[in-house]
Amino acid sequence: MEIADILRQIAVSVIPILIAITFHEVAHGYAAYKLGDSTAKAMGRLTLNPLAHIDLFGTVLMPLMLLVMTHGQFVFGYAKPVPVNPMNFKNIRQGMAVSAAAGPGTNLLLAIASVILLKIIIFTSGALPAEMISSVVKPVAMMLTASISVNIVLAVFNMIPIPPLDGGRVLMGLLPFKYSQGIARIEPYGFIIVLILLITGIANIVLLPVIKILYGILTLI
Repeated sequence: MEIADILRQIAVSVIPILIAITFHEVAHGYAAYKLGDSTAKAMGRLTLNPLAHIDLFGTVLMPLMLLVMTHGQFVFGYAKPVPVNPMNFKNIRQGMAVSAAAGPGTNLLLAIASVILLKIIIFTSGALPAEMISSVVKPVAMMLTASISVNIVLAVFNMIPIPPLDGGRVLMGLLPFKYSQGIARIEPYGFIIVLILLITGIANIVLLPVIKILYGILTLI
């Protein structure tokens, strides 16, 4: 991928990515709040201001470095996790599962919303002047297209059943206690395991088919 292509990809993707990670993290905190945990609200994390959720290294520096170093073939990053205190839930395991699932669930809703908005724009663009189509409609359509992909990938990736990813926490909430405790022991090594799965391409064997299926379903709307 050429430098110009990388810069174009960054310009088109930055806003959808910021929206995706912001709503993802706020969804975690809001679900926890509705279930009785006000930790995220007390720390000012129930806000749609992306600055409250950006991790300088994980959200900005690392994805940019990987984007340049791998020529766009491998990009990975993370936002600042929303704090959740499971001890405030009436049902700790159920509360953790629901609050964890809220993030990926919100990303799927954002993907659906992006598809609908994109269809509306395409349907109405025929009546607009050519100058407006090239200067406004086309860039917005590109961002919405990026939003569909970003939110689907974020939802599927976060549902990998390895803690501390959301899928791992959901699995811990669904399994019997003795099995969930076994999965909990993996958490200190979770990100290392996920990185190995991504770098070796093993994760793609499972994730890519799911991503393609979801993308196909949404594009049929």
